[in-house]
Amino acid sequence: MNIPFSPPDISEEEIKEVTEVLRSGWITTGPKVKELEKRIAEYIGVNKCVCLNSQTACAEIALRVLGVGPGDEVITSAYTYTASASIICHIGAKPILIDTIKDSCEINYDLLEAAITEKTKAIIPVDIAGIPCDYDRLYDIVERKKDIFKPNSDIQKALGRIAIMADTAHAFGAEWKGQKVGRVADFSSFSFHAVKNMTTAEGGALTWKSISGISDEDIYHQVQLLSLHGQSKDALAKTKFGAWEYDIVGTWYKCNMTDIMGGMGLAQLSRYSKMLERREEITVRFDKAFRPLGITTLPHTCDDGKYVSSYHLYITRIPGITYEQRGEIIDKMAEKGVACNVHYKPLPMHTAYKKLGFDIKDYPNAYNYFVNEITLPLHTKLTDEQVDYIIATYKEIVSEYIK
Repeated sequence: MNIPFSPPDISEEEIKEVTEVLRSGWITTGPKVKELEKRIAEYIGVNKCVCLNSQTACAEIALRVLGVGPGDEVITSAYTYTASASIICHIGAKPILIDTIKDSCEINYDLLEAAITEKTKAIIPVDIAGIPCDYDRLYDIVERKKDIFKPNSDIQKALGRIAIMADTAHAFGAEWKGQKVGRVADFSSFSFHAVKNMTTAEGGALTWKSISGISDEDIYHQVQLLSLHGQSKDALAKTKFGAWEYDIVGTWYKCNMTDIMGGMGLAQLSRYSKMLERREEITVRFDKAFRPLGITTLPHTCDDGKYVSSYHLYITRIPGITYEQRGEIIDKMAEKGVACNVHYKPLPMHTAYKKLGFDIKDYPNAYNYFVNEITLPLHTKLTDEQVDYIIATYKEIVSEYIK
């Protein structure tokens, strides 16, 4: 067999939508993007949504809307992809990386709380693999730290505390205590990259909870300005007869979503509930096969019903194996035609973060989690036969290493 790690699930519906856009004569930001924003907002249960060209752009612009910049600190996890932290550098703030809980890829909340200072303006928790982080714990922390919070923008004053700016790249469709992820944190940034559950090839969406004293429409307008050169009218508005006039109100950025992407997203969203069901079905089968062997897997389901995962990644850990043995297992799986991956190499191990002064020795839990982590294919293009093959192959190979 030849089983890729995470191919996009593209049907005739996506092809039809994209073809319709190409034939319409309007291929940049337009009616399809606006419709996708509306439907995502309805799906999540928020008043507004903005679709841009990546989750990274959504998360960075959210920080800019919040007024975070030089002299400020923003806290995130050491166990994540670079986009969670690089955006902090982009805006000139200082990234504060926190180790994980022992034997977990979840941020250590005690260490997070201890790291908060008067300079802390935001926390970027990460919903790894589509499993929501502990939002209750996060809100408890920022409420307890309100007395040292020093706002420096109107929106920060309205919040009155450190903002929770969640990296929800993996978590579209996940729920926390009955609410869709995307309406739990102050701001949430989703990814629609090609390997994500729902894709627009590239792309992302920004959602937020309404803030007392701040208009949702004003936030939406500010994001539009920041994502389109500070131009007072988008291209669609300028096409109206006699409506050529516009202003540039800031020297900002270019990261809008196109209608080609929007059309694809609309088709994906219409199929999304079935796609999530299939991901859950595969995850349950994997868990039943691997957990009795002593392979550790993430808890995508919980008995108390606190959260519902989006089943984005199937992360496993093989107890007791070394870094080298992990590589051997991945190579052997590849030889059998199964592509595996690793999520994630902790940020302090990367050159860019070493140059910023981070040292992996200060993050022992993140490192120990990474060393024996292997991610198996989990996607909606998998057939039942391929799922069976992955299970049989992984069990056979890993049995040689489990003590």
